[in-house]
Amino acid sequence: MAPKITRSEVEKQSRNYPASPFRLFEDFFNDWAVRSIEGRRGETWTPPVDIVERDGNLMLMVSIPGLNEKDIELKIEGQVLTVKGDRKSQESEGYTCHQQESYYGPFSRAFTLPDSTDLGNIKADYKNGVLTIAVPQKPEVKPRTIKVNA
Repeated sequence: MAPKITRSEVEKQSRNYPASPFRLFEDFFNDWAVRSIEGRRGETWTPPVDIVERDGNLMLMVSIPGLNEKDIELKIEGQVLTVKGDRKSQESEGYTCHQQESYYGPFSRAFTLPDSTDLGNIKADYKNGVLTIAVPQKPEVKPRTIKVNA
């Protein structure tokens, strides 16, 4: 296992090198991993969502890898669909993280559904880190073809 190097150790080591006109760039690229996670600790995160329409139905695809389906909560209140969960860090599972770019912690997303939604038939599947929520429309609002008689 590689030892952790803190920012203060990087700064101490940098004092031992002679000054260079490229030092600013070297510092930038040498400690990018430390800076990339420094400001994100304790922040809430928002999983990305794609909303598409297929066959007149809405499909919400929420990217939340690393969860089990039991860690995901879906709730309908009025016309609002809420997706909640909590993604745990590998540090909480006994790993020592040297670089952690993924977001962890609780999340919540809420979507106001159109009045044409058939709330009683919403279905959700979780596969390969993507939660797919199928939101069907009421049959009377789906487009239909009308035959013209001669």
